[in-house]
Amino acid sequence: MLWDLFCRVIDNYGDAGVCWRLAADLASRGHAVRLWIDDPAPLQWMAPAGAPGVAVQPWPQSGGATPGDVVIEAFGCELPPAFLAAMAARSPAPRWVNLEYLSAEDYVERSHGLPSPQMSGPGAGLEKRFFYPGFTPRTGGLLREPGLLEQQAGFDGAAWLHRLGLAPRAGEQVVSLFCYAGAPLPALLAAWAERPTLLLATPGAASEALGQALKAVPQPGTVLARGALRVGWLPALPQTEFDRLLWASDLNFVRGEDSFVRAQWAGKPFVWHIYPQDDDAHVAKLLAFLRRYLDGAPAPLAAEVRAAWYFWNGLGDTAPAGSAPAAWQTHSERWREALLAQADLSAQLIGFVSETH
Repeated sequence: MLWDLFCRVIDNYGDAGVCWRLAADLASRGHAVRLWIDDPAPLQWMAPAGAPGVAVQPWPQSGGATPGDVVIEAFGCELPPAFLAAMAARSPAPRWVNLEYLSAEDYVERSHGLPSPQMSGPGAGLEKRFFYPGFTPRTGGLLREPGLLEQQAGFDGAAWLHRLGLAPRAGEQVVSLFCYAGAPLPALLAAWAERPTLLLATPGAASEALGQALKAVPQPGTVLARGALRVGWLPALPQTEFDRLLWASDLNFVRGEDSFVRAQWAGKPFVWHIYPQDDDAHVAKLLAFLRRYLDGAPAPLAAEVRAAWYFWNGLGDTAPAGSAPAAWQTHSERWREALLAQADLSAQLIGFVSETH
């Protein structure tokens, strides 16, 4: 089938990141994908080699494009009116899916798969259906490429870091840092300075915040020492290499949606910096995930993880210890194992458009 995937980049990399992974994954399963994106610049470092079967297209400003078999409107990005009109004129009409943001909140199960008949406008007569990623069998699952965990099982984190010029020393914990501006770094820097730690900072907000806190200029490929803490500045990494960064680390600080999902597949302890929203909707989303994530965890571990996540997101006063207890590693592997029981998002999406149209 030919899929048209529409993506608007709002103000960060998550939208493009999720859409590229989905496009590449669908293509790897034998489908042709046109990724229509209003700002393709992030793809230059996320996916510099592209992917067979994926054609990146500029956001259509007028008519002329013939819709494919399936149209995905990612995150309510609103399709171009001319393309909608072409969809309505096509026979048979394309299957139209609104791919929503990931959430662990209860409404996701109620809303997943619901139809939305279009009664007016250029798409009148079409029916859009909502597709919600999620963590339970009544949702659309999570993006997970075939063979991902097998790749991880054969991965040598120390060798990979050595090739980047950032080999850890004996006894050092490795921590990756990917966050939004405003993360409460100073308290964690003090904790990391007390024990051997190699902190790997991603470009952008994380490197800039670290640079300000340490009064240093971030330079990819260099390492800065502060007590027992060493800070390694990373270059922009393609998505597949970013996954390896998470695999190579003992503790991951991630943000948004794309890295949040990849941290779970890494099976390592992680702290999520959720995208803040003006109406505090992100708080309910964060708490909903923590309820699922920590269900069944030992009470002391649950309290420690909850406190760390609260602190990192400005909801609590207890700074994390700066390292992950062994019980958190065990819990991370169990959580990943539970997620593996669910079919991945692309497989579910392919089945969804076949069954509901």
